[in-house]
Amino acid sequence: MKVLLSIKPEFVVKILSGQKKYEFRKKIFKKDVESVVIYATSPWKAVVGEFLIEDIYELPLLKLWLMTKEYAGIDARFFWKYFKGNSIGYAIKIKKVKKYKKELDIYKTFKMPPPQSYAYVEHKQVNNK
Repeated sequence: MKVLLSIKPEFVVKILSGQKKYEFRKKIFKKDVESVVIYATSPWKAVVGEFLIEDIYELPLLKLWLMTKEYAGIDARFFWKYFKGNSIGYAIKIKKVKKYKKELDIYKTFKMPPPQSYAYVEHKQVNNK
């Protein structure tokens, strides 16, 4: 199964370049997910690629930061601000990234607006090798 994530363009660029190897989340999927479809938020506003999930870590924040900081793609200040009020965080370890040859329109491709957190999508909906 695939999941569609809304990600800020600055982080999308880092994911596509390999600089960012972890995507952080406050909540995680309830179903078994093998890959993430990347929706780059405003001002980009396009589905630009996907990545395979190597692992998902659920840890207390200090342990999560210490484990991921080298390839977090964010600084410590951003990390702590993002997780403020939480004691546990999730890090999705990015395995293999694929940038689509042609960007996709989320409304035409998935018949939905960009998800606030995440949305499950079917493999057949993404046909952009």
